[in-house]
Amino acid sequence: MPQIKSSIRSVKTDAELRAKNFSVKSSVKTAIRKTAETITAGKTEEATTLLAKAASTIDKAASKGVLHKNTAARKKSRLAKKLNAAAK
Repeated sequence: MPQIKSSIRSVKTDAELRAKNFSVKSSVKTAIRKTAETITAGKTEEATTLLAKAASTIDKAASKGVLHKNTAARKKSRLAKKLNAAAK
């Protein structure tokens, strides 16, 4: 454990930020999973609405700096690609 006062504070704030980031990442993963499950079930109309919600969640995570912008774009693209393939 750190002995210096600023390092002690840094450890505390790092833990808080890590918890917040974990929460955001978890919500992103949940949104992606729900959308993917709906797509594989063949419910394309419901999947389109879930895709919009998932994209919104991913964009929020990217704007907060939890996800890199290219990672967010890749995740949204892959979901859209799955939906388009299932719709055919």
